[in-house]
Amino acid sequence: MTKTVLILPGTALIYIPVLIQRFSERWRFGVSVGTRLHYTVAAMLAVPALVFAANTMKLFAHDGHGTPAPWDPPQKFVISGPYRFVRNPMLSSVILMILAEAVALNSPLLISWALVFFLLNTVCFIFVEEPELKRRFGEEYLRHKAAVLRWVPMLRPYEPSGANGS
Repeated sequence: MTKTVLILPGTALIYIPVLIQRFSERWRFGVSVGTRLHYTVAAMLAVPALVFAANTMKLFAHDGHGTPAPWDPPQKFVISGPYRFVRNPMLSSVILMILAEAVALNSPLLISWALVFFLLNTVCFIFVEEPELKRRFGEEYLRHKAAVLRWVPMLRPYEPSGANGS
């Protein structure tokens, strides 16, 4: 799991944002760039996103018997917890964390990175991940896909018919 955290979220949340900020000349290491309001809003985005990410990774390990990484995918289809409200809560949390970084650092370029990250993942989900989930999990996945939106959380949880929700 550590390798997954270092490679996947590490790239999106640390390596690329540091490069963007470093080469934008708007930020130098060790220089405070935000205001108290920036940091407050950033924390309001980051804390729930971190909790959300930790919860979804735990569900992948516990309920799915795998990780978010393509080299160790879940063996069981996960439709518990936040997956009952939105199909991609893990990526939603990463996008919220990128936005928190953008607010804390007062960086329009990081907001752009959040948009690029969202678009790249949307294309990847549509053309790679969703067909793979259909192949691996069949009807269970197709029912979930038909009932739960990809990015926008629903107000009422998805109730899998004839399943225990995990």
